[in-house]
Amino acid sequence: MAIYPLHKAYLDPFVARGEVVGVGPFADGGNMAIFRSRAAAEEFMKQEPFLLKGIVSEYQLREWNDILLS
Repeated sequence: MAIYPLHKAYLDPFVARGEVVGVGPFADGGNMAIFRSRAAAEEFMKQEPFLLKGIVSEYQLREWNDILLS
């Protein structure tokens, strides 16, 4: 959790710009963030502190079609 303040400070501008729809942990482990675009997700992961500091060792970017917004 020592890295969390760096992660939060990095995440906040993405949220403020409206690029993040939701973010948080799953009840049974792991985390997920939903971005408005793949480009925003890719930009975020380039400097994500949990990834850079080795707390997160891998991630997946997956396309998702929200049927409520279609």
